[in-house]
Amino acid sequence: VFRDGSGWEFITGTKWAPLFEPQSFGVLPLIGGTLLAAGIAGIVALTLGLGAAIYLSEYAPDRVRRIIKPILEVLAGIPTVVYGFFALSFVTPLLQSFLPIPVIFNVLSAGIVMGLMIMPMVSTLSEDAMVAVPRPLRDAAYALGATRFEVAVKVVVPAALPGIVASFILALSRAIGETLCRLYCRDAVAGACCVRFAHLTLLGSTAQHFA
Repeated sequence: VFRDGSGWEFITGTKWAPLFEPQSFGVLPLIGGTLLAAGIAGIVALTLGLGAAIYLSEYAPDRVRRIIKPILEVLAGIPTVVYGFFALSFVTPLLQSFLPIPVIFNVLSAGIVMGLMIMPMVSTLSEDAMVAVPRPLRDAAYALGATRFEVAVKVVVPAALPGIVASFILALSRAIGETLCRLYCRDAVAGACCVRFAHLTLLGSTAQHFA
């Protein structure tokens, strides 16, 4: 690409077609597709993971916590190809039943499944950060008449915010370079929330294609 003097086209181009004539090497669709899928995954993982962390640290009895937390940690070790098959066989048909998604390969399904995949990382690390919050902070809030929900949201979560942010960044970095994203979103056309996105390809799928 750079040998032919088309480096600027590589940076600013909006079409990636290396196997067709004339060849096009625009990297913007790759970056856009990657960020879109990772963004959807981040929203899903942060919502579900933070909710699970709050439940485990503030609401769940010790017996329930000892059961649920290992299950979440096991989910983090499931191979990505299993998540890909789950997305193809279950999530996409479910979305197609109520959203105008014309193709089986789409960024919305991949983003949702990637969010479920990285959610255990967010929930586990966030729960560890919340458990580490000193007990006197909770007791002081209860003494002032705060409810359990108010203690969790207004006391524990702000105190554990650095750990929560670190868990989210770590999970999002995995989503950006995940194999599932490379395989599942290759040459995807995304239709999400009745908005039709342009032709998208992910950086990981392109790197794997030429490997």
